[in-house]
Formats: sequence, structure tokens, C-alpha cells
Amino acid sequence: MNLQGVDDMAETATSTIEKALALNLDPLKYGTIVEIGAGQEVARWFFQAGAAAGTVAKTMSAYDMKFSDEIYGTASDQRYVSRGRLERMLEQEFDLVVSRIQDHRPDDSTFFAFADTVAAQGFKTRAECHGWLGVRFQCEPRATPDEILIHVRMLDDTNLEQQEALGIVGVNLIHGAFFHRDNPAELLRSLVDGMKWGRVEIDLVEMRGPKLDAFDNRLLALELVKASLARAVLFDPDGKVVIPADALYKHRVLAMRGTYYTVEPTDIDMFTHAKMQFSAQHTDADSDILCLAEMTMAQLANDQNIDTGDFLARVNRLSEAGYYVLISEFFRYFRVSQYFSRYSREPAAIVTDLEGLGDIFREDYYEGLSGGILESLGQLFTRQTVLYVYPSGPSPDSGGSMQIDDLPIADAMRPLLTYLMDRRQIVLIDNYNF
Repeated sequence: MNLQGVDDMAETATSTIEKALALNLDPLKYGTIVEIGAGQEVARWFFQAGAAAGTVAKTMSAYDMKFSDEIYGTASDQRYVSRGRLERMLEQEFDLVVSRIQDHRPDDSTFFAFADTVAAQGFKTRAECHGWLGVRFQCEPRATPDEILIHVRMLDDTNLEQQEALGIVGVNLIHGAFFHRDNPAELLRSLVDGMKWGRVEIDLVEMRGPKLDAFDNRLLALELVKASLARAVLFDPDGKVVIPADALYKHRVLAMRGTYYTVEPTDIDMFTHAKMQFSAQHTDADSDILCLAEMTMAQLANDQNIDTGDFLARVNRLSEAGYYVLISEFFRYFRVSQYFSRYSREPAAIVTDLEGLGDIFREDYYEGLSGGILESLGQLFTRQTVLYVYPSGPSPDSGGSMQIDDLPIADAMRPLLTYLMDRRQIVLIDNYNF
């Protein structure tokens, strides 16, 4: 097969084995694959496809910490599944492959290094299963390399399934770097080619280098939610995408749902008053309160023309006001609560208005949920979660401020509302005159 035929094959390849074979048959793409934590699953695909000598200069695993430190240096934070470790792996392996074999390959060759460092399902314990994957590669012969880094959460139940998923994502990442780098949205979607939805989540992607710096990594993060590759992505007050597990760990979270087309003084006021009550309600807590604004794309789920630029503008406004910002695909409130509990065991609170509270108690809000409204309330109002409520605008009947009794909810739901208020899991913000 000539080189044009190989390129055509690579462009149309969709299965993992086809992608690996297309790369193997290309004599001008050559590199190394190093993996820590879940077997040599990426390399295995290239060997299974055949003709791997055309692509793979070296594969390696350094599972022992001492060996890993000797090769890549000691991690100052003693974390081996980390962005820093991945970056050191990519830098060293790329430099090695170029320095050792560049002069022995065709002049128009391009080189790459793929690396991953992963915490997969253990033999005895179940913990957060996640990993960092990346590829450093040349877009043109002898060019300064570009890089693509991703953070992945592995959701399969068994180690074997997680290994398989990791191998597929890794092959897709290498293939995408060479053949889809000019179309980042397509590249991101291709990362889960060959897998059923829900086996992995990708909650961070970063592209950088002489060619890839043109792309805004914050917009790429929003594309992850748009493509349902992540349930949510998190921005810090500097407007940077961060790993939720790092940012939320050991923090009490105070979140407010909204659209935030503008950030009004009342929004700031609501956060301030809710934070005061949240602090007063948990006087024995040592953890800091992380204030977070959440926006959902759920209502736009069927719209492939979601304007990620518009969402980013809203993220920027909220970041400038000092808030963390979560962009999610969550429709129902209890999904937000579940998300926080995934990353922190500290108390959490959600701020809403009376209109939002009314939605929470609408039975038709939970169509398709097997346990209906009772399942939802049970998931939302765990022992650690509080809902703070402030009044929202005039009552349609009285013309004054809406009162709790004005809520348009079924009579059968009112005892539940009273029960949750008596338990102080639904709390009216004191600073407002109800």
C-alpha cells in the first residue's frame, strides 16, 4: 500500500484495530509508548494490529516507584498519577526517540511519544480510578513538538474492563493527534470511538505547542460537556480548567444554579447571605467553603449548535467575580448534589429561589426516573446537603413578594416540604424578608 493509501485508510478508520494498523503502515510516523498503572494496553493494540515495527520504537512500563523515580525523577508531591509525572514522561521519552533515531529515519519522518499514568481498579480496594494520558508529537518533520493532555475517569467495574478502555482511548488519542488535530471537536469525539457510552469520562483536555496554541483550551473543555464526554467541567476563579477531584476535595461546597447571562448584584448578595448561614449551620467544620456557580447545558442537549463561546463569556464574568464555575449536563438538582459527593465528604449546599424550589417538588419533573420524586428527594437531601432558598420576584396573585405558601406544588407534597424544613434541610435565607 502506498503512502496515499495509508493516509486514506487512516482518515476513514473508526475501529481501534484499524487505527493502530493505519499508523503501523505509515513509515513516516514513529515513536515510543510508555505506560504506568494498567498494563501495556495501548501498545498491545499496535502489536495485535501487525506491522508494529513500522511505528513503535520502544514500549515500557515502570511500575516500581524506585524505578520510576530513577527514570523520570522524584515527584515532589509523591504523586505518581499526576499531570507532573505525565509531563516528565512525555518530555524525556520524546527527547530520547528524537536524539537516538532521528538521523536513522527518512528525512520527512515525524516522531511522537505517548505516555499514561493511571490508577486503575485495585485487587482489594475500590478507589477513584483515573489517569493522565498524553501525546507529544511533531506536526511536521523536525518541528518543535505539540502536545495533547487529557485526564480520564474510568467507570468500568473491573480492572480488566478499565485496561481495555484505557487502551482504546490511548490509540484514539495518538490517531487523533496526527489526523484530527485541525478539528479539535472531531478529535475529542473520536477519543471514545469503539466504546459504549459511559465507560470513561474525560474532564480535562489541553492542547499546546506551535500549532495547537491557536485553540482555546477552555472552549475545548466546554466541548467535552457538549459531546457528553464529561458530565461537567470545572473552572477556577482564574478561569482555568481544573480537576474536580483536586479542587473540591475536603471543601464544603456552596453552589447556585443559574444562567448568568449577566452577574447581578443580587447574585453576589445571595451567595453572601447563603454563605453566612452555611457557616453558622456548620460551626464545627474546619474545611473552607468553596463558592461555585453552576450552569447546565441540559436544556440544549438536542441542539448541536450550542454556542460554547457564549458559555465561556459567562464563565469569564463569574470568574472575575471570584467564583468557581461548573458547566454541566445536569437537568435535575439531585445530580448536582451527587456530583459534589463524588469528590468531597464535606457538607454541601445549593442556593435556589422559590421558583427553583417549586421545580424540585414537581412530580412531572422526574418522568423517566424509576423512583420518581421520592428517589430524587432522597438523593438530593442526604444528611450532608442543605437547600437555601431566597424569594424570587412578585407573587402572581398578591403583587407582593412570593411567599413559601405561594409555591404551586401539589397538596400531597406539602407534608414533605414541611418535613424537610423542620429538619433544616430546606432553609429560608434569613436576610430576606419573607
